[in-house]
Amino acid sequence: MKVLVTGVRGQLGYDVVRELKKRQIEAVGVDVEEMDITDPAQTETVIREAAPDAVIHCAAYTAVDAAEDNEELCREVNARGTENVARICGEMNIKMMYISTDYVFDGKGTRPWEPDDPRDPLNVYGQTKYEGELAVEKYVKKFFTVRIAWVFGVNGKNFIKTMLNLGKTHDKLTVVNDQTGSPTYTYDLARLLADMIQTDKYGRYHATNEGICTWYEFACEIFRQAGIDVEVAPVASDEYPSKAKRPENSRMSKKKLKENGFELLPSWQDALKRYLKEIEA
Repeated sequence: MKVLVTGVRGQLGYDVVRELKKRQIEAVGVDVEEMDITDPAQTETVIREAAPDAVIHCAAYTAVDAAEDNEELCREVNARGTENVARICGEMNIKMMYISTDYVFDGKGTRPWEPDDPRDPLNVYGQTKYEGELAVEKYVKKFFTVRIAWVFGVNGKNFIKTMLNLGKTHDKLTVVNDQTGSPTYTYDLARLLADMIQTDKYGRYHATNEGICTWYEFACEIFRQAGIDVEVAPVASDEYPSKAKRPENSRMSKKKLKENGFELLPSWQDALKRYLKEIEA
């Protein structure tokens, strides 16, 4: 099997290529330098020349706050770029896996979101990822849409790295305590995506590590496991104004993974422990 992976220099794309190669699956990793997804002709040329059996589309514009001021650029990458990839996958009748986000939902209520719940994004980033989902559904018969949340990996910036850096320079920190979700370790997620892409169990899925927490609880556990003595105080989101509105409820149901015979990811606390070891090494 041959798989083309977009966004290979990002947190997830990097780990997906690493995981595929570990399994002796031929992986072709591309990023904007090799294939600019906003360029329809270049996207078509690269995919046709690679002639993969599947595309795992990790490339995205993910700067959530910056997206509020750069709506056109964000849409160009997340919606039109995804459409360019989806159109070719549809024409070549190859599998496409689109990595999406909890931000396609409005974040209300407390029950976990199901994969087929109505989508109603709160911000520009979420809206453009939703438009990307629609493009995939329009062009591709054999598609997986996998929504993820609160991502951390070795490659790139994330909440854990931010907290560890702040822990070196601060004795006290405040972290929001009214947004609830599940952290996702790209190493664990990559293994699941590699399992999924080898099947024909298409459709929408949610994939995060098991267990839920608030950002405040996540921060406390990071410092506890890292052995850093920092006083962390919980605050409400409105005390921490940000450009983009964030969902309060990012709980996502993983029932569908189980029903289709996929293994659920380990607990987020276990993932954090392994991640801290990896970045120390």
